[in-house]
Amino acid sequence: MSRASRQRHVCIVVQNLSVPFDRRVWLECLALVDAGYAVSVVCPRGPGEPAERDLEGVHIVTYRAFPPVTRQVMFLAEYAYSILCTLLGLVRVWRRAPFRVVQVCNPPDVLWVATLPFQVLGAKLVYDQHDLCPELYLSRFAEPARFPHRALLLAERVTYLLASRVISTNESYRRVALTCGRKRPDRVTVVRTGPDPDRLQRGEPQPALRRGFDHLLVYIGVMGPQDGVDVAIRALEHIVRVRGRADVGMTLIGDGDAAPELRRLTTELGLDDYVRFTGRLPDAEVRELMSTADIGLSPDPKNALNDVSTMNKTMEYMAFELPVVAFDLVETRVSAGDAAVYATPNSIEEYGDAVLDLLADDARRAEMGKVGRERVEKELAWRTQVPAYVGVYDGLTRG
Repeated sequence: MSRASRQRHVCIVVQNLSVPFDRRVWLECLALVDAGYAVSVVCPRGPGEPAERDLEGVHIVTYRAFPPVTRQVMFLAEYAYSILCTLLGLVRVWRRAPFRVVQVCNPPDVLWVATLPFQVLGAKLVYDQHDLCPELYLSRFAEPARFPHRALLLAERVTYLLASRVISTNESYRRVALTCGRKRPDRVTVVRTGPDPDRLQRGEPQPALRRGFDHLLVYIGVMGPQDGVDVAIRALEHIVRVRGRADVGMTLIGDGDAAPELRRLTTELGLDDYVRFTGRLPDAEVRELMSTADIGLSPDPKNALNDVSTMNKTMEYMAFELPVVAFDLVETRVSAGDAAVYATPNSIEEYGDAVLDLLADDARRAEMGKVGRERVEKELAWRTQVPAYVGVYDGLTRG
């Protein structure tokens, strides 16, 4: 690495997903590379991935992922493990070439601990806040304990305190940074997770992927307790058992710590013939499924986290010209607008009926798909976010 590259070396840390599977982080990496930065990443290792590699100009250092968290007490072990592995990964990157800026992507909000030695050595911290972790904790458990919630609030505030800049995914998150985080307005930048319309665009449908069904519903994304995939499955049960429809299938793309329970739920409800779990898929296979499906599902239930969070999957559906069925959440409306229909929050029956109403109207689905694609191309595309994102680093590394 040249001296000039070292002066513009950025290291990005992410814990909950591997890279490039984390689409937001990967787009950030490529934006920085295109702007002339040297970029390294420390992240968990995906299936079949090496411990270290270079990909499209990005140097990726990985570590073995922690097992899925199923109990609250496991969070402490996961956090300690993540801090240690992140620290060791940062040391490997630093030895290769010192970095000027380290970006931590939450969750969790404890990764600042691993960055402290490098901040002492002069690296500046950027906090890329993907989730509101205290609210995320409350959304995952029916009976959350008070102490962990308070600890998460403290960890979030410390991250705000240490960060030279905060990147928020939407205006709702920015308000939290300004109020709870007490950050100055000029230190908080909104960078939405817009899809890349050049990479995500509709292709030719593949009839075999319908598996014999007249209609296909698709979900893509992380499968955690707060993501509502169980809602989508129960809505399909309503469609099949209550509405008597045997012509609607569902394909679920992705993985997460709730996936085993979701598979058990599917079997318990007698829906194994209707639901297909694919796990994580290469982009080419995702494109084929998205190009074949009739509706994209955003079943995130209304809670303190989801109501103010931007759902990446919603905008990916829109990029593929898929109409969306979602619950009526604040930031989902901001993202999707007229490209989605909105059910009363957390009503499984209404969600299922909204799907059926949309399946019955081919012209409406086509028009919604067109509206969604236009919103992506003109307003939400990642390229519209790049100047703000790269501008954060230009400001920190200037001089």
